[in-house]
Amino acid sequence: MTEEASHPTYTRTEHCSASLVRRVAAMLDLPMDAIDDGAVLPRGWHFILMGADTRRSDLRADGFPGLGAAIPDLGLPRLLQGGRTVVYHRNIPIGATVIRTSGVADITEKTGASGRKAIVTIAHSMRLSDETEPAITETQTYLLLPAQSSPKASVPGEPTAVSATQTKTVLPDETLLFQYSALGFNSHKIHIDRDHARDVEGFPDLVVNGGLTTLFLTEFARRELALNLGRFKMKNVAPLFCGRPVTLAADHSGTQWNLKAYDDSGRIAAEMEAEVNEL
Repeated sequence: MTEEASHPTYTRTEHCSASLVRRVAAMLDLPMDAIDDGAVLPRGWHFILMGADTRRSDLRADGFPGLGAAIPDLGLPRLLQGGRTVVYHRNIPIGATVIRTSGVADITEKTGASGRKAIVTIAHSMRLSDETEPAITETQTYLLLPAQSSPKASVPGEPTAVSATQTKTVLPDETLLFQYSALGFNSHKIHIDRDHARDVEGFPDLVVNGGLTTLFLTEFARRELALNLGRFKMKNVAPLFCGRPVTLAADHSGTQWNLKAYDDSGRIAAEMEAEVNEL
């Protein structure tokens, strides 16, 4: 069933400051020489303009703050990000003031063999303060799930080879998960509280943020593939875990690119369909 009631939207003024952008570069272990007012914010880094500001008393029980729009509990205590679609309409200069509008676009509840669940869609629009049209539009989907009846840690399968035109391996450690969560003011416990991730949610370790996996792939596209992303659609298929290597892979046909993130067993964890603009 789809909830028909209208949902409020929230408008915030964000400043794309050079100091904040430098923190992203520091997290990614990149040089900061070219980061100054007037330079273009790298595509994929706009997540710093979508941080939460939810009061601690208003957090969900799992710690998730909602990134710009509150996500209801609906009696479903577990939350995972399903995916996102991003369209880049124009560049955002570092130092610019950005007007961000966010809101719940849809809530759909379903009941299946595994029980009741809900899919929540959040829509975001970001425009420069002196413009009327958006610079970036983004839609995110979240899955709300029932509590685990008897959480059990998963066991990795046998590794399989990843075949693609270009690949790269990254290793998300605790420091990286902390820094990414801090940049977005994201207190979701599956990313920062190992006991909660294991004992309550049933994961084997801290879960890599869905947004961080997206950043791995957009940075792979930007730095290794020299792509200027125009739009992309991201789907999170399975969780990735702290301390386990992630293989990034890419294949393309013309301006269409297919990027994937594989876990340490060679299973697909995330897929990105991307379109690029000519540089």
